[in-house]
Amino acid sequence: MKIIGITGPTGAGKTTALRALAQLGVWIIDADEVYHRLLEESVPLQMALTARFGELQDERGKIDRKKLGNVVFGDPEALAALNAITHRFIGEEIDRQLSAARAEGRSAAAIDAIALIESGLGERCDTVVGVIAPAELRVRRIMDREGIPEVYARKRVAAQKGEDFFRANCGYLLENTEGDTPGAFGARALVLFTELLSK
Repeated sequence: MKIIGITGPTGAGKTTALRALAQLGVWIIDADEVYHRLLEESVPLQMALTARFGELQDERGKIDRKKLGNVVFGDPEALAALNAITHRFIGEEIDRQLSAARAEGRSAAAIDAIALIESGLGERCDTVVGVIAPAELRVRRIMDREGIPEVYARKRVAAQKGEDFFRANCGYLLENTEGDTPGAFGARALVLFTELLSK
């Protein structure tokens, strides 16, 4: 089974690229979705987080993501500890999903993760595709998509890896430009993924 890694900063066009992969019948694993589900359902993960960061539960007894965010935001050591804990649990769940895809006889799967490279998930992939776009374009997209103020959107963009990181660490790049329409970018993604899956 061929495994394609998809990574890139928020607002760059990963959703459009993933639609192209889905069109080709590729099974998509969203690492962010896996993380949010584990926060809700995984007692071992909840226990590991509570052991490291203290009481984080909300009134339902679930991890309060805002409370957790407040603990790690602006504290590099706490953020590194959070990543060390969560990446292990996310990796195990993604391995389980990849095994299930193999058992179903799927020919290809994709792992979509912003921290694909830093988390070690990229090592599970046959190839890694970075989706990038200019920072100004990403700021506008995040503002439109999430209805957030420009200052917050700029902080989000500034907090993520820059283009150079993806250029250095990805086997292929899909570059979303100011002049691109979603249709044009999606068509380019379709061409690239068709080529990668045929190799």
